[in-house]
Amino acid sequence: MHRFAKPSVFLRLASAVMPWAVGITVLTLAVGLYLALVASPADYQQGDTVRIMYIHVPAAWMGLFCYVGMAICGAMSLIWKHPLADIAARATAPIGATFTALCLITGSLWGEPMWGTWWVWDARLTSMLILLFLYLGYMALVNAFDDPERGSKAGSALALVGVINVPIVKFSVDWWNTLHQPASVARMGGPSIDPSMLWPLFLIAIGFTGYYVIVLILRIRLELNERRIRALQLSGIGEDAPGSVQPVYNPEQAGAGE
Repeated sequence: MHRFAKPSVFLRLASAVMPWAVGITVLTLAVGLYLALVASPADYQQGDTVRIMYIHVPAAWMGLFCYVGMAICGAMSLIWKHPLADIAARATAPIGATFTALCLITGSLWGEPMWGTWWVWDARLTSMLILLFLYLGYMALVNAFDDPERGSKAGSALALVGVINVPIVKFSVDWWNTLHQPASVARMGGPSIDPSMLWPLFLIAIGFTGYYVIVLILRIRLELNERRIRALQLSGIGEDAPGSVQPVYNPEQAGAGE
């Protein structure tokens, strides 16, 4: 992985990946949303309310996926001092927080007609809310220090400690008695959901993943450009600092040179 530590290498790879990511994202989201909103049947119990699931479930998957990715980047930053790992973790945090918030919002919209309430403090919903707080806490912590390196170390430590919440979110419906329905896709006996509903879920999940890749690359590019600008500004300040040696124009020397 260290060969990708050089920004130039990463930027070349990102330029090659970006068109594919955009194409896959647009195609899968377009087809997935059509299948989810038009072609797939209504549920025999939930009716058309079930269509919220096609956004809610992939958003939940992406919330967990992004946090695991952020924790892996944090470990790489702490252990191997990978220079791009910290940038990738910082870039991932707001994306993962957005997906997690989307999951909670759509879950409330889905839960109100099904459960008769917008929110219940059961294990799945509470652990997902904790995941959102972990994202927000990470973003606040990495920006709380004047020294960026100290902020990166503190944020990486929080990401690694908080990753224990990921299996709690996943298995909460199996470990405790909750209102939330048990797993119907990722389970030992295989998916229990009909293929007409399973395909839109997978396509939208792929589209969300492509969207994550696109925004991640854009945010890393932006951070690299900002760091380059800061480095250039600091070098300019150093040249103009008091006590620095500056070239002096001497007309006599100029005339002698002619």
